[in-house]
Amino acid sequence: MNVDERLELVKRNTVEIVTEDELRNIFLNKKDIRGYIGFEPSGIFHLGWLIWAYKFKDLVDAGVEMILYAATWHAWINDKLGGNMDLIRAAARHVAYVLSAIGVNMSRVRIVYAEDIVSRVSYWEKVLRIAKSSSLSRIKRALTILGRRADEAELDFSKLIYPLMQVADIFEMDLDIALGGLDQRKAHMLARDVAEKLGFKKPIAIHTPLLPSLKGVSRMSFEGMEIDDIAAETKMSKSKPEDAIFVIDSDEAIERKIRSAYCPPREVENNPIMSIAKYIVFRGEKKRFVIDRKPEYGGSIEVYSYEELENLYREGKIHPLDLKNTVAKELIKIVKPIRDMLQANKDLWEELKDIEKSVTR
Repeated sequence: MNVDERLELVKRNTVEIVTEDELRNIFLNKKDIRGYIGFEPSGIFHLGWLIWAYKFKDLVDAGVEMILYAATWHAWINDKLGGNMDLIRAAARHVAYVLSAIGVNMSRVRIVYAEDIVSRVSYWEKVLRIAKSSSLSRIKRALTILGRRADEAELDFSKLIYPLMQVADIFEMDLDIALGGLDQRKAHMLARDVAEKLGFKKPIAIHTPLLPSLKGVSRMSFEGMEIDDIAAETKMSKSKPEDAIFVIDSDEAIERKIRSAYCPPREVENNPIMSIAKYIVFRGEKKRFVIDRKPEYGGSIEVYSYEELENLYREGKIHPLDLKNTVAKELIKIVKPIRDMLQANKDLWEELKDIEKSVTR
């Protein structure tokens, strides 16, 4: 794979790369490139996470040495799973299985837990140096990386330490690339700014789109907000199980949730079904997508790209129910092998069922 091919692979299905020139430069000039995704073990893996999971795979395939970082301490700070660290660690374990099920070569992935680095003096020195280089208002604004508003800093002081820890994670692991959903943008931009002040390596930030809640949300209520904050407010959430699709959901549950999802005719923006088609089914690739319809309703439609699907939907040539039926069918094909792999491990499956009952936010 040449540099242009690696770049195209990494770029597809992303919102932004900060910066693309820097990414090209390290592909041209550096042999051992290290990247990571940090995730809060906070519940069952859902469709929204599949977006970054597929990008994680692309980075591995592009030759990047990827770290899967289980941010267990961060989940504890953020009150996930009731702050029960045993449940948090259990939630972390199934993520590697999901990545393996979608085809990630896990022999080329290093799994790191927060416990592996928070015991180091050098780590906490970095936390303090980052704190001394950052204003309180900047840290408060970064609280959206926790899925919280800036005014929630008053809940307890540990919330303000979280963004500092996330930036310190990047520096302590000596990363070239930080991968995350768009909701992580403020932490990554803080890391880039602080790196220049403190002489650390400036990470390249790769941001993937966030999947909206199945119920849909009017954007009128978010006027004046930054795009990453809006995405964070409207994204699919584990704490609202009927508004999200999980990798352990049955075929019937997937069909039920898709049928009841918000899907306005002719509208593409803020349409969760179209977002699933774009980011989970097509993923920036060309593929056959067949909408089955009876002859009296115009017969079946075949499309081979998301752009083609979007144009037909905008024109009203595809009914929302027909779109939902096809998206549900495609999702079942994607989720079933993941679910089967998890279910084959009886101990892991029991852990996941316990976690499912314990999700708090």
